[in-house]
Amino acid sequence: MVTFLITAAAVLALLAIGVYLWQKPAAGEAANLLPPPPNARGLFEDSANEMADAEKLALMSRRRVDLIKEARNGDRAALDEAHLSGDAELYGRVLAELVQISDSDPKLLALMSHVSQNDLPVNRRLAEAVLTSWRANPDRSGTARALHFAALSDDADIYRGAVEAALQQWRAAKLADISPIELRALFDGEFWVLSSRSRSSGAGFVLKRTLEKARRELEAASVSKGNPS
Repeated sequence: MVTFLITAAAVLALLAIGVYLWQKPAAGEAANLLPPPPNARGLFEDSANEMADAEKLALMSRRRVDLIKEARNGDRAALDEAHLSGDAELYGRVLAELVQISDSDPKLLALMSHVSQNDLPVNRRLAEAVLTSWRANPDRSGTARALHFAALSDDADIYRGAVEAALQQWRAAKLADISPIELRALFDGEFWVLSSRSRSSGAGFVLKRTLEKARRELEAASVSKGNPS
């Protein structure tokens, strides 16, 4: 009888241990299936970063508006800041405002000087303004400036238009102080100011054909005057 009780107790103990060991891994696996507790600090940092980014964007937007207003008031320093921002669209708008208020030759020359001295980009709007001013009073120095700014725009169409305009002025004897050889040298020299991308573009191809015709015409004029190239 005693032996039977001892045996029964041992069996019950073994069953209890087996049940415990079987339930423990199952509980552990269930725990692994539960999502990790939320990181309150991480959530707070994400929210703070989003707020900081939103505030930064708002400040940048306000500064863009301020720079355009400053340009309308003739502040050329706004152009420097717009260039440093790396925002090409903003730079173009600020430069357009400055060109708009440069409604006289002295003002336009001051803007051109600022752009040149600070090695700033020239856009289509400025190049066209320079060409318009030059056409009204073409001379030797003005021709060189007009061709140079047209080339600095890195627009093959703009430069081609400048070359054709200079040829028209020369044919009309309005550039008597520039020899055919000098004019050809100006055309060829400023052509290399254009980027390789612009020179190899479709517009660049048309420009090259225009320059070839100009060279032949200017060379013929030079020979007829007894100044072969």
